[in-house]
Amino acid sequence: MPKSVAIGFEDIKEIIDKDRYYIDKTHMIRDLIDKGGKVNLFVRPRRFGKTLNLSMIRRFFEQEMDLDGSVISNGYLFDNLDIASCGKKYMAHQGKYPVINLSLKSSKQPDYQMAYACLAGEIAKEYRRHAYILSCENLLPSDKKRFLTLMEQNAAETDYITALDFLSACLGIYHKQKVLILIDEYDVPLENASLKGFYGKMTDFIRPLFESALKTNPYLEFAVITGCLRISRESIFTGLNNLSVYSILNSQYADSFGFTQDEVKQLLASHGRESKFAEVKKWYNGYRFGNQEIYNPWSILNYAAAVSENPDSAPYPYWSNTSSNSIIKELVERADFNAKQEIEHLISGGMIQKPVHEDITYEDIYESQDNLWNFLYFTGYLKAVRESFSGDTTFMDLMIPNTEVLTIYKRTILAWFDRKMKETDRSSLIKFLETGDTTAFETYVSDQLLNTISFFDYAENYYHGFLAGLFKGAGNYLVMSNRECGEGRPDLILKTPSVRGMAFILEIKTADAFQKMEQTCQKALQQIEERNYASGLYAEGYVHIKKYGVCFYRKECMIKAGNCYEAPKN
Repeated sequence: MPKSVAIGFEDIKEIIDKDRYYIDKTHMIRDLIDKGGKVNLFVRPRRFGKTLNLSMIRRFFEQEMDLDGSVISNGYLFDNLDIASCGKKYMAHQGKYPVINLSLKSSKQPDYQMAYACLAGEIAKEYRRHAYILSCENLLPSDKKRFLTLMEQNAAETDYITALDFLSACLGIYHKQKVLILIDEYDVPLENASLKGFYGKMTDFIRPLFESALKTNPYLEFAVITGCLRISRESIFTGLNNLSVYSILNSQYADSFGFTQDEVKQLLASHGRESKFAEVKKWYNGYRFGNQEIYNPWSILNYAAAVSENPDSAPYPYWSNTSSNSIIKELVERADFNAKQEIEHLISGGMIQKPVHEDITYEDIYESQDNLWNFLYFTGYLKAVRESFSGDTTFMDLMIPNTEVLTIYKRTILAWFDRKMKETDRSSLIKFLETGDTTAFETYVSDQLLNTISFFDYAENYYHGFLAGLFKGAGNYLVMSNRECGEGRPDLILKTPSVRGMAFILEIKTADAFQKMEQTCQKALQQIEERNYASGLYAEGYVHIKKYGVCFYRKECMIKAGNCYEAPKN
């Protein structure tokens, strides 16, 4: 019986205790000890295992205590994992250190006061986890009073700015041992503050909070920080000369986050689903961290759970339900003509070359199109295929990583198009049909196409859907698509609710050259006549019926009017 897949578990202790399937990443512990970095920042996309890895680090290194000061043993968690076979040098660190473990991932509030209260609450929670310190005889009464004030969230904002530094001092005095500081998703409050308009206030709080704990803290053994984006040193980590940054550009720790190809194969094999690997590779592969090919772990686990229950389960874009896709929305909505062409090229499987730089602030993201492309790359919505250099600038050839992410782009673009159409006055489009002003119709539709991002390779069904979207809600007309009428199914029929009004028949075709558009329009009109599409409308009672042949070539539209329908004479 294979072990169940652990979906949504963020603590290694819970996974091991419940005997769930765990992909061993404990070699990261060995690397942290060997490299000896003082402050280690790991930058990875959302849902790539950052929180779980921090729990692994905490459970291995921490001399965890309950509220009464009794030691909680976590050594058994690692008995059958890689780190246990690495030797005494590494196992000597197990259960040795006090640990401060702070998560900032829930800091998504609408204003600064609420965001600050949330951060203070997270800090107070960590104080409560270490409340056994209050029994320490070596702590001064004034320190105990200060500890209680912070734990009960009664302290001033200036006191919380140095709260991590003070907590490390208290832990160091109690344990007589230096402290590990773990901070998960450090940039979430900064991203949120940027979106909500209080970025300056949030950086004014976060900067001294980090500096006091990480820069001049004599009780710090080492720190591990995770996030989605590397914030520029000048913005948050001012003067922090002991910071080691490991982004997706680095080969070090490349296989510590996300799943390698071998790990994916082992997971599928353990559930008897080896035959699903090709499908998994198409949907969820495509990331490259350093020199490692990496799969999205959240999606892999969800897919593995689904196919273990039902081998016929289809792939699904699981990541789209968890990761914020607002950056793609911003890219699409802010895109100029050139950017829209680049997005279309990416969606068709092409590459674009962009300068890549790691140091950025959330305030800078929307200042230029290049900054947006950078953010998409570092957050997992694009992958690097090739790297080149020009002077001191690094350039990357970027692509959409896989089918899952491609689906997210397409859904975002469709939602954007729907919003755009609702905001656009399309009443004139109907008037062009009513009056037979084909020139104005062509200009209007071509302009809309130029301002739209398409991803259907300019196939006829794309233009069909595009026109149907333009007409929907554009006036007091019913819009019917591919409904049986006469001796076939015309592409689009528009008709007023009353038969005393007007009806339009539009047959849509595509041309493979601009010069063939007029000829193709005539073929569309001929089809309307040959298949007698107007007869069904006449049978309903409509007598004012206009016929149009519409042709598209890339982002050009041509429309030709046919003969108006004449009711047969008795």
